[in-house]
Amino acid sequence: MDPISTARYGMLAASQKFEASATRIAGSGGDGDSADLGSQMVGLTEAKTAFKANVAVVRFAQDMWDSLLQLQSHDDHR
Repeated sequence: MDPISTARYGMLAASQKFEASATRIAGSGGDGDSADLGSQMVGLTEAKTAFKANVAVVRFAQDMWDSLLQLQSHDDHR
């Protein structure tokens, strides 16, 4: 399993969720439906958190890859 591809898919899904919630908020005509507005704000927050978590996965995978390359380079110089 490729963690970067998985995280990329997660970031795409989070971006789509964020955009959908933002579009619903922008399209609300101020008709006083505060419950829906609240749920859309929760959706925005969830999408933001999911995106950040997937970015952390990419960073962690990159750090692991860099460490592996450093070990390989260290072994090559012996």
